[in-house]
Amino acid sequence: MIEKKRIIPRIILILQALLRRLPLHHPKLHMISEELGKRMAGYKGEKALDYTLSFLDPKKYNILHDLRLPRNSHKDSFFQIDTLLITSKFILIIEVKYLAGTAFFDPNFNQLIQTKDGIEQALPDPTVQIKRQESQFINWLSKHGFPNITIYSCVVMSNDRTIIKTSPDNKTLNKIVIHRHSLLEKVKGLEDSMRIESATPKDLKKLIRTLKKQHEEQNPSILERFNIEEKDLLNGVICEACNHRPLVRKHGTWFCLKCKSRNNNAHIQALKDYELLINSKINNTELRKFLVVDSPYVAKRLLQSLHLPTTGIKKGKQYILLFDESRPRKHK
Repeated sequence: MIEKKRIIPRIILILQALLRRLPLHHPKLHMISEELGKRMAGYKGEKALDYTLSFLDPKKYNILHDLRLPRNSHKDSFFQIDTLLITSKFILIIEVKYLAGTAFFDPNFNQLIQTKDGIEQALPDPTVQIKRQESQFINWLSKHGFPNITIYSCVVMSNDRTIIKTSPDNKTLNKIVIHRHSLLEKVKGLEDSMRIESATPKDLKKLIRTLKKQHEEQNPSILERFNIEEKDLLNGVICEACNHRPLVRKHGTWFCLKCKSRNNNAHIQALKDYELLINSKINNTELRKFLVVDSPYVAKRLLQSLHLPTTGIKKGKQYILLFDESRPRKHK
């Protein structure tokens, strides 16, 4: 059973919004596009794994995707798990990698060397990463009263065309690193090797409930990270048909002066961009500036039409930009 679905990571939504809101000549554009490409490749790999996991019996296996758990009670440090597979006999931590070309695992220097189109690139060794995650998760389980559950971990290469190599003396890599199509066989092997259940149904329900409660999605300040100021962002509603901006508000709809298209709800994406990049709250004045709207009455009607929760009264009234209830988070 899927206990926590995989949704598109917020960092990807933030990067996409940032690219929409920067001028084409901005010096950080290439760097941001490159990071977005890497993040999208990782997400693509994780989605490919989901198809494989769909063949597991939902009555026997509980699956949680994209967990970010605190290392301590102060929640100032976190560790992440791509996918957690939970059964009454064991828990399997799965780290997903989506790489093209050849992946050579170098045990002497603890690095992964990717060769693609004749170019070598050194990457962190995911086998070291998964062992660290396993240790952190074992500590987390102990702190929350689940010390006796058997833990396994593996790295899944979700690109079926990836060639996996290592040195001849590295005899244990195939027990840790597997292709996506071998995952079901590995799960079955673990299931068959465990005769005793290490957790009751009540324990599992409590564990899953605690995991979901403890999860906190990452919400980075992307402007600060790339040293971009708010004034660098482009204001205005963007045309979905031709990307022209700003659209003008005419007779209750948005009109594109370039392609002549009309859109009643184009402001929603603009407000999503505002929430992702600037603030989760907005007032009438801020909306007029960001959407390039002159009339405070038009701005008020737009905000009221979205039926958003509010805070404050009169001139101090702010609208809380909540567009996706599956992403609970603190307001900025």
